[in-house]
Amino acid sequence: MSDAPARSFLRGAADLARGFGFWSRRPGVMALGLIPAAIVGLVLLGGLIALGAFLPQIVDALTPFADAWPEVWTTIVRIAAGTALLGGAIVLVAVSFTALTLMVGEPFYDRIWRAAEADLGGAVPDSEGGFWRSVGDAIGLIARGLLAAVLAALVGLIPVVGGVLGSVTAVSLTGWLLADELTSRALSARGILAADRRRLRRSHRARFLGFGIATQLCFLIPLGAVVTMPAAVAGSTRLARAVLDARD
Repeated sequence: MSDAPARSFLRGAADLARGFGFWSRRPGVMALGLIPAAIVGLVLLGGLIALGAFLPQIVDALTPFADAWPEVWTTIVRIAAGTALLGGAIVLVAVSFTALTLMVGEPFYDRIWRAAEADLGGAVPDSEGGFWRSVGDAIGLIARGLLAAVLAALVGLIPVVGGVLGSVTAVSLTGWLLADELTSRALSARGILAADRRRLRRSHRARFLGFGIATQLCFLIPLGAVVTMPAAVAGSTRLARAVLDARD
C-alpha cells in the first residue's frame, strides 16, 4: 500500500471515529439506534454461539474421508475446515447484522442520517428510503454477504496459511460490503445512480475500505456492534459527503 492509499485508508477509519464523536453532539438521536442493533445483535449472537458449540461435530460430519488418514493430517484438515466455516459465518453474521439492523431500525437510522447531514451543513436531501426499500437493500446485502462468506471459507481451506488468508479475505470483503451499504443512503438521496455510486467508491477504494474494515473490527468487540452501528451511520454520512466534495 503506497503512502497516498495508506493516508486515504486512515481517513476512512477516521470517518468512523468522527461518527463516534457524534454521540457527544446528539446523544438522544444516536441512542435510538441502539434499540434495533441490540435486538438483531442478540439473535445473531445466539446463532453464532450455537455454531461454535456444534462446530466440532459439524466439521467431523463434513470430513469423514479424513478418518482413516494419519492423525496429524486429520487434525490439519479439520482445523482448516473449522476455521473456514467460522470465518465464513463471521462474514455472514456481520453483513446480516448490518442489513437486518438497517431494515428493522429504518426510522431511527433515517433520523441519525438527517442529523449528521444537518451537522455537516447545507440542505438535507430528501431520502427515497422507506421500509420496503430497506427490505430490498437487506436482501441484496445478505446475498452478496453469502457469496463473500463462501469465498472466505474456500480461502480458509488452504492448509497452514488458510486461517490467516481467510481472515484477511473475510475482513476485507466484509468491510467493502459494509462501506458500500452504509454510504448508499447519503449517495442515493442525492440522485446518484447505482453505477455512478460504484464508480465513486472505486475511485476512493482505500478510504471506503478503511471505513468498512474499521467498522467490521469494531463489530468483533463484545457489544461493539450495538454501539458502533449508530456511529457507522453518522460516519458513513461524513464519508459520503467527503468523497462528493472531492469530486466537485
